[in-house]
Amino acid sequence: MTFVSEQAPDNGKKILIVGSGGREHALAWKISQSPLCQELYVAPGNAGTEKWNVPIKSDQIEELIRFAKEKKIDLTVVGPEDPLSIGIVDSFLAEGLSIFGPSKEAARLESSKAFAKSVMDEARVPTAEYRTFREKEEALAYIGKAGAPIVIKADGLAAGKGVIVANLFDEAIEGVERIMGGAFGSAGNEVVIEEYLEGQEVSLLCFCDGMTALPMVAVQDHKRALNGDMGLNTGGMGTYSPPPFWTKELEKEAVDRIALPTLEVMRKRGTPFQGVLFLGIMITSQGPKLLEYNVRFGDPETQVVMTLLQSDLIPVLEACAKGSLNALKNEWSADTAVCVVMAAPGYPGSYAKGIPIQLPEVDNDSEVIFHAGTVFDDGALVSSGGRVLGVTVRENSLQAAREKAYRLIEKISFPNAHFRSDIGIKGLKTKE
Repeated sequence: MTFVSEQAPDNGKKILIVGSGGREHALAWKISQSPLCQELYVAPGNAGTEKWNVPIKSDQIEELIRFAKEKKIDLTVVGPEDPLSIGIVDSFLAEGLSIFGPSKEAARLESSKAFAKSVMDEARVPTAEYRTFREKEEALAYIGKAGAPIVIKADGLAAGKGVIVANLFDEAIEGVERIMGGAFGSAGNEVVIEEYLEGQEVSLLCFCDGMTALPMVAVQDHKRALNGDMGLNTGGMGTYSPPPFWTKELEKEAVDRIALPTLEVMRKRGTPFQGVLFLGIMITSQGPKLLEYNVRFGDPETQVVMTLLQSDLIPVLEACAKGSLNALKNEWSADTAVCVVMAAPGYPGSYAKGIPIQLPEVDNDSEVIFHAGTVFDDGALVSSGGRVLGVTVRENSLQAAREKAYRLIEKISFPNAHFRSDIGIKGLKTKE
């Protein structure tokens, strides 16, 4: 179905978003508000983006190119990491189509942990000490010497679940056995074993055009499945922004010591980075240290970031694609936003699909229920994935946003939904 904006000028933009998660719903929600947006499409989308959906999967690159040409799309925005890692940007550019995101080679900052570490070394980015291993016995022997706590990472893409923070020696051994034993397929053929860093973890997403890094509001994610940061790693169980410990000084240090040196190295290598450079940072006693790069909008980081962005999103996306970002500045709300992920029972393990869901009416200005794993089945809204909804609220304080988000959850009918009840608690404790 085509979305046509009545407010767009005659020369308004035709935008295609690639992906189907909560991140893509948040991007569509924000872009659809732009007076510059004439037509909007989401491929393949979910139940929340139904009026914009196109039945093309995110890895069907040739079909996406045909669609972009047919509809004369002005800009394609790529959400997930998988199409970026297989070269969707290179393919679009080869056909003369404008696209937001990094090239296949630049996307290796996320698709290969070992490659990312080599870039960090060259850029002299502050990060954890590390070793890489292709042989399981060597990795196990190293852990035997290093001990725990320690961090084990699958080299390749593992849907946000390929990082194991092992507090105990047995957990570290089990982590290597799991990753290199095939739990994540070929992504675990090589592992990166890192020094354990202590401190507050924060996500800083930066718009990049190859030269300039324009930071967004900082976000604190909650990766573990259970309250108190317990349980298995997930794609993310909730976020809030901004963290109370984050300062303009920390932002400047992260941009100057991490983002800009990374862009310089990528440029020198002949693979300039354009798109979103996502910095996973630990604020240690020695200052910010980089945990990892991602090469796209985070999920569920995007849900709170888009809720707080007051500027039009389309101009900054176009500036990244064209290399003209240095002329732009974004405006951000002074409020706090909280996103609580509602997941299917059993997530991140095996989970049922087809669970019926009923949603309340919301105030679309300060509260949004972003869809992720949802579809319509004979007109009824049902779950279709692990992470299903992102209940997102913007308020004048973290406490108020948290309370409002959990009140909204109480109005949602989603039998046996799994969600954490402590999203943002770390921020409240930091304030104390």
